[in-house]
Amino acid sequence: MAKLTILEFPDPRLRTVARAIDPAELDDAFRAHVADMFETMYEAPGIGLAASQVDDHRRYMVIDVSEARDERRVFVNPRIIAREGEQVCQEGCLSVPTINADVTRAASIVVQALDEFGSPFELAAEGLLAVCIQHEMDHLEGKLFIDYLSPLKRDMVRRKLSKLRRSAA
Repeated sequence: MAKLTILEFPDPRLRTVARAIDPAELDDAFRAHVADMFETMYEAPGIGLAASQVDDHRRYMVIDVSEARDERRVFVNPRIIAREGEQVCQEGCLSVPTINADVTRAASIVVQALDEFGSPFELAAEGLLAVCIQHEMDHLEGKLFIDYLSPLKRDMVRRKLSKLRRSAA
């Protein structure tokens, strides 16, 4: 499997709104790409990866919040149909490396989606899984977790990442 390149902020492609996937697209080539996404996510290391982050602007994401890395979940055309409560969680992002910030999200959600074979499912999630689903769904809408920060803090993030890139070059 090939490791994919993860786009990093402020790459404008991260702002692209993903298009819905026709179930006819869920073929062997799609599933091979999903496998590449899991490999990329695990190597990064991360717990979620939206297709938008690897410059594929179709509406799907992969998630595995298990410590053993054995609970792979694929969400195609995900839709949150219920939200309840509120939680603040320290979030990071593979597209915004080294930056973490507190973000307020729903404490529990119910999401509907298709799996990688086109079978519909509904999942109730809370805690870290709920946060991860909401975070990755934001990517599919062209939104990043730093968009929840003040403009001043967002600018500080941009400068810090720019400085890190210059020192790495």
